[in-house]
Amino acid sequence: MKKMFLAAVLVLLVLCGSMSVVFAQETSSALKIGVVDLYKAVNESEQGKKAKADLEGMIKSKQEALESKGRAIEKLRSDLEKQGDVLSADAKKNKAEEYERLTREYQRNMADSQNEVRKKEAELTGRIIKTIRDIVLQIAQQGKYSLILERAEGLVLSVDPSLDITDTVISQLDSSGASSSSKPKKKK
Repeated sequence: MKKMFLAAVLVLLVLCGSMSVVFAQETSSALKIGVVDLYKAVNESEQGKKAKADLEGMIKSKQEALESKGRAIEKLRSDLEKQGDVLSADAKKNKAEEYERLTREYQRNMADSQNEVRKKEAELTGRIIKTIRDIVLQIAQQGKYSLILERAEGLVLSVDPSLDITDTVISQLDSSGASSSSKPKKKK
């Protein structure tokens, strides 16, 4: 009887073990994982490169305007130092007030320019990331992915390169950008 019980337990353990192996194989074959590097997708896509160029153009024009005002302020300061002894007290006071007013205006313009650049960058990047997310959802549905992770520094420590679908996302983003830019935009 004892031998029969041990044989039954042994058969039961073998069956459970083989069932868990089969279940694990079925689960692992059904589980499909992908990883996307959003930073790379934004910076290496055509839309991202265009957004970066637009942003750099905006920064350059703002810098030129600020540099021009900065030179005018510097010239006024220099004139004030050179002519300080020759100018009357009222003229000296007026130039000093003008210098302070221009300096405050320059600082305000610089802060405004920085805010405009940050807003524009957030707008451009946000638009691209929204498109990337839509593309990733399409890839997930079409490729029957169970999980697609964002490869962000500090979050994903190590990834098998075969799981990286970033290049696929970039190529679809570039082709979606080409097709959307060739369509005429509707006026609202």
